[in-house]
Amino acid sequence: MTRQVNDDIRFRVMRELEGNPELSQRELAKSLGISLGIANYCLKALVEKGQVKVSNFRASDNKLRYAYVLTPQGLAAKAALTARFLKRRVAEYEALKAEIEALQKELGTEAAGKRAQVEDR
Repeated sequence: MTRQVNDDIRFRVMRELEGNPELSQRELAKSLGISLGIANYCLKALVEKGQVKVSNFRASDNKLRYAYVLTPQGLAAKAALTARFLKRRVAEYEALKAEIEALQKELGTEAAGKRAQVEDR
């Protein structure tokens, strides 16, 4: 069975790596609230697609570590993911805003009805 990494996770991984390419996979997983396995799987897929390049560097404690750098192709993919992510979030926001307004109207109608009942007494 193949695991699918959804666009939101790929977007969040690429966004995090763009600002912090020296993050370890463990640190990346922790900062995004995903499992280490998902972080590893996503990074491997991004490397295979040519969207992320892996470079070695020495950490301050003299251990060899990796840096995950977005390639030009990766930056273009991240831009497309950003546009889709923003479109989904705006749609979610609009739906939530409409639901809140409907609930406020409902609550306002109920409150007005209760005030009228109290005034009639």
